[in-house]
Amino acid sequence: MPDEFQRVTLPIAVDGGLQLDPREARAFGGLLSEEYAAAQPFPYIVVDDLLPAALADSILSNFPTTSLRGDIHHESGYGGEHKRQIFPDDCNEYVRSVFRFYNSGGFLQFLEGLTQVEELIPDPYYNGGGFHEIRRGGKLGVHADFRIHEQLHLTRRLNVLIYLNQNWNPHFGGELELWDKAARHKVCSIAPVFNRCVVFNTDEHSYHGHPDALNTPENVTRKSLALYYYTASKAVYSEVESHGTMYVARPTDGTSVRREVARHNAMNYVRDWLLPPMLYRQLRQTVRRFKRLAR
Repeated sequence: MPDEFQRVTLPIAVDGGLQLDPREARAFGGLLSEEYAAAQPFPYIVVDDLLPAALADSILSNFPTTSLRGDIHHESGYGGEHKRQIFPDDCNEYVRSVFRFYNSGGFLQFLEGLTQVEELIPDPYYNGGGFHEIRRGGKLGVHADFRIHEQLHLTRRLNVLIYLNQNWNPHFGGELELWDKAARHKVCSIAPVFNRCVVFNTDEHSYHGHPDALNTPENVTRKSLALYYYTASKAVYSEVESHGTMYVARPTDGTSVRREVARHNAMNYVRDWLLPPMLYRQLRQTVRRFKRLAR
């Protein structure tokens, strides 16, 4: 498979803090959604130069070079060898602001437009995510990721990887491999070159990894930024009774307040227990239309 991928840059404003307009971001992602959905062996996309060049350079320059208190090290085994995981909350304020941006509404809208996975939820704990660094000889076996965030009880849906390796030599290895659903055949290899972003669906068959040992010099490591996104299960509605905001009048409130509270709660009752959501929205639009005509 030729090493040629989409080359587009998100319209991220970098002055005065990282910002991405949600509507513009969603439309931007939508332009790539057909390619994403059609990819094999599972929905994915590779985008080069996704970040503005100055932002990618700044992230790399702030990549922690010394051990931090929360670092997790995997020194041996098929599940990770010579691998360091760095938690964003242990890093400097600039890095923390970058990861906050990746958990922001603008970036979520880009991902939803791209993947057509709606109502995405970021992980404030970066369970398994953050910065990753692999040393010479390191590798990560082919695997399908964990499915449930045990702390938040959410279902994992997307992986986002951004590589931070300047002047990466093909002889170093370290390619991300995507395998078919039976984990029998490698479908493609993706070199971890600088400012390359890979987004892919996470399910029980999304097999990936870099199972061959890195062949880098001792002073060169494979650096990446890893983010995982989730959705909530609709089963929660069977556990918690759902209703809108319910107000109460204080004993000292007058008649007008009591009437307003009664009208509000009555509309909540109609919406939550009597009418289907679509019919409720139509009713609400009709009421608003009559109010405008009465002005």
